[in-house]
Amino acid sequence: MQDLTTTPEANSRTESTTAVIDAWMQHPTGYWLGQPFLDSLRRWSKGTIPEGDVPISWTLEKMDEAGVGIGVLNAWYGPTGPMISNDEVGRIVRDHPDRFVMAASVDLRRPMEAIVELRRCVEEYGARALRILPWLWDLPPDDRRYYPLYAACCDLDLTFCTQVGHTGPLCPSEPGRPIPYLDHVALEFPDLRIVGGHTGAPWTAEMISLATKYPNVYIDTSAYKATRYPRELVDYLRSHGRRKVLFGSNHPAWPAPDCMSGLDDLELDEPTRAAFLHGNAAHIFKIGTPEGPS
Repeated sequence: MQDLTTTPEANSRTESTTAVIDAWMQHPTGYWLGQPFLDSLRRWSKGTIPEGDVPISWTLEKMDEAGVGIGVLNAWYGPTGPMISNDEVGRIVRDHPDRFVMAASVDLRRPMEAIVELRRCVEEYGARALRILPWLWDLPPDDRRYYPLYAACCDLDLTFCTQVGHTGPLCPSEPGRPIPYLDHVALEFPDLRIVGGHTGAPWTAEMISLATKYPNVYIDTSAYKATRYPRELVDYLRSHGRRKVLFGSNHPAWPAPDCMSGLDDLELDEPTRAAFLHGNAAHIFKIGTPEGPS
């Protein structure tokens, strides 16, 4: 994999203002919305999570309201099986190729079958990423069951996306601690592009240290409104972390319009704002390239 932090293409892309890319979204299924882990998120998000199946037009309306042009749309797989299947996400991406790219998910308990499924998602739906949530499995990302998938991501040129920091659902937070777990992965797979979502709080400083240390480690701000970004992350974004931080919402728990509110108060200069809202994600997920949507 290519180091995506210092290429001329990345530099030029982040200098232009264009439609927002949301690095972490779900279009909810009825089955996903019925999961018990959402109970605490419903309490936190104060009514933004819908009940029952909702049409894709609802998600698109929320994106349009916030000026989000493209969303990285997640499948969800946990120990009980798929909650949002790869095919459900793939069909949405296929029907709306100018609005979504796919982040696949797989069964960690069966790594070889998971590799076959990941390759299928690339071939059938053009998946750009693999997303695994450590808290769903209670397995940190340096567990041996992830490692064949990291090798597959390098082979398929996919970005590995994960959650870092405490968990909103009532599950253990320790698997989301960046150091030592994600530190081990970045050290042993230097070519693997890694995006840690949810800012890493309360271990944001650890996540910043990894993004600074490793060329292919990045941070997204999903599950946080701009008014609640950790202070150290804002300082990092304003300084040497301009190329390392991506906007994410965590729709529908935190829709993009809510997450964008207060962004102006961060007083980001134009190149930083453009990189944060579009350029970094465009480069990491190959959006706007010959391989992907513009």
